[in-house]
Amino acid sequence: MEWTTQNRNGGTELYILGIGQASSTCSMRFAALLSLLDDSGRAVDIPVDRVIPMKDGFQVEGKHEDFEIVSRWVLIHDITSYYDVHLEMYYTGSVEKEAGLRIGCDLLGGGKPDWMIPGAFYKENRFEHNFRKYPRYDYHGGKAAEMVSDHWSFRSDRAALPAVFAWNDGMCGALFTDEVSAIGLSGLGFRGNAEGTQIWLDFPYREEPVTFVGEPVPDPADVNMHSFKPGEQIQLKFKLYAGASDPHAYDPFVRQMYKLHQEDHTLNPWIGLKEAGELSAHGLYTWHYREEYGILNETAAFDREFNNNVKQQGDRPHMHVGWVSGAPYAYALLAYGRKHGISRYIQAAHSVLSKVASGIAPNGTFWASWIVGKGWTTGWNPKSDWLQARTIAEATLFMIRALVLEQSYGDQHKDWEQAVLSNLDFAEAHQREDGNFGSYYHCESGRVEEWDGAGGMLWIAALLEGAQLFGNSDYKEAAVAGGAYYKSFIINEYIYGAPEDVHLTPTSEDAYNAVVSYVLLYEHDKQNKWLDLAKSAADWMMTFRWTYNLDFPKFSFLGQYDFKSRGADQASTSNQHLHNYGLFCVPEMLRLWRYSGDDYYKDRTRDHIACFLQFVAREDGDFNAYKGMVTERFYNTNCFQPKGMMLTLSHAWCVGLVLYASQEAMAYAADLDLPL
Repeated sequence: MEWTTQNRNGGTELYILGIGQASSTCSMRFAALLSLLDDSGRAVDIPVDRVIPMKDGFQVEGKHEDFEIVSRWVLIHDITSYYDVHLEMYYTGSVEKEAGLRIGCDLLGGGKPDWMIPGAFYKENRFEHNFRKYPRYDYHGGKAAEMVSDHWSFRSDRAALPAVFAWNDGMCGALFTDEVSAIGLSGLGFRGNAEGTQIWLDFPYREEPVTFVGEPVPDPADVNMHSFKPGEQIQLKFKLYAGASDPHAYDPFVRQMYKLHQEDHTLNPWIGLKEAGELSAHGLYTWHYREEYGILNETAAFDREFNNNVKQQGDRPHMHVGWVSGAPYAYALLAYGRKHGISRYIQAAHSVLSKVASGIAPNGTFWASWIVGKGWTTGWNPKSDWLQARTIAEATLFMIRALVLEQSYGDQHKDWEQAVLSNLDFAEAHQREDGNFGSYYHCESGRVEEWDGAGGMLWIAALLEGAQLFGNSDYKEAAVAGGAYYKSFIINEYIYGAPEDVHLTPTSEDAYNAVVSYVLLYEHDKQNKWLDLAKSAADWMMTFRWTYNLDFPKFSFLGQYDFKSRGADQASTSNQHLHNYGLFCVPEMLRLWRYSGDDYYKDRTRDHIACFLQFVAREDGDFNAYKGMVTERFYNTNCFQPKGMMLTLSHAWCVGLVLYASQEAMAYAADLDLPL
């Protein structure tokens, strides 16, 4: 990471050159050392007065009126090279002065920019035709009231790693800072239009041009200022990274920051894997299983008295066949019941899986969900006659796994087999010549209604495991063709379309599906191209995974319980809250670690498991829940609920995934350094 300076417009500008660049034409340009912002966004730049070379980097000095700044830039060589910057700022004025501070640079080079704020913003972030409304980037501007803009500023606690990345045709540049600075919660931002490309850090944070609170209509901008007192001295820290133009160039810096955070941000699992299995099996059976309907209720209220007073509205008597309820979690309960000889768990799992098997739509796939009083329905899709590929494929995959498990105990379930074959045959028959399985299907005709997105990716896994179960080589061929098609989403570092309820949105769930599918493809034929794609998908998945422990408000629920967020995943750029769905791919991630020999995958999988060995209710009354309950949402920022709150509903998928992952991780417990 070379640096240089130029004198321009009577001042000095600092340039951090891109990888392999010999001139400043492709670089990160600091035209000012720091900018002072008022509440309207008007900026006064503190110029660079001089740059002093030093053995391990350089020192930058500047001043303007009542502010003096000295910053030391130290070049570190570790997993990757980066600058570690410590900045000291002195206020010499005689009266208090309010200002916001911004440290930013221009990314010089050709081409329109791409962006990433890990877990919070990816590329344009939302397509113009997306049914869901949340922040979108548009090079040509847009309407802030519709959450479309050429510039965005966010709170750092929206990010799984508080960093902002930008790409152009020549390089990738990134700025990182801690969630909380000496003057409060920090912020991240960017701008890209015909005038240029900028990235920045704000102290304290600003949310502009509007504030995303999880709703289609945003809140006004949220601008914070610091009141400088006479004689005040503050210290700020940040890091800078310059990489290649490769879309995967973020990975070395994410790994580097994770390595540093491992030392400072501890894990705090409350229970061991065995107890997690016992508790979650109890919770899934006791609070979610409805024997009279043969379903797993999608939710169960923590507050049972309230639930009874509102006619059990907190207990949602709905069951998706996959995703938020249904087959995956019935399989986990079946596996636990079989292993421990608990007949009531086995019977409950059989009942749910048979219910799923009975729900075949006219098009030949599973229906998406069953609702008391309505029967089988299409789920939460953009249109009422659409069925979504991921939900159906996930149900099929775990029905296959249940069949394999039952065969090992000498049991056959012909109705399950027929239902699975109907779904696999549908996927094979509707696959496009290029390998695309489609994302949404008409529930009656089976016509593919939406080809865009990676919602059909999980058919790869279902077809591969189905091929092994039924001895059908055609299923393998369809899976391999699917792998060839969906690899473009991984290569482009933009996988989207998995959940029903966030249409064509980049989500952590897309990453999980990619890891599962490409690990299974590698196991199918041992071709390294599949292993490389699985690793790339896992790396992208880790951009949704918290590297650090959030600073929750002291009197918030999560603050009082000292919840450690390291290892938690952001659900999506649209649904900004922490969730445990990454437990879905624990076995594939651990096999990926073994195949690759890369301990990073083991360590970050351990973090995720350890994070969600917190908040599994150990007894009735634990965190105001009942024994075995697990929530869906931990609120990390000002989206949906205030930071530090927790949703007081137990979700079938959250309980079920703790049950699933705790069993799957047992064989790796010593390697993971997790309590048994």
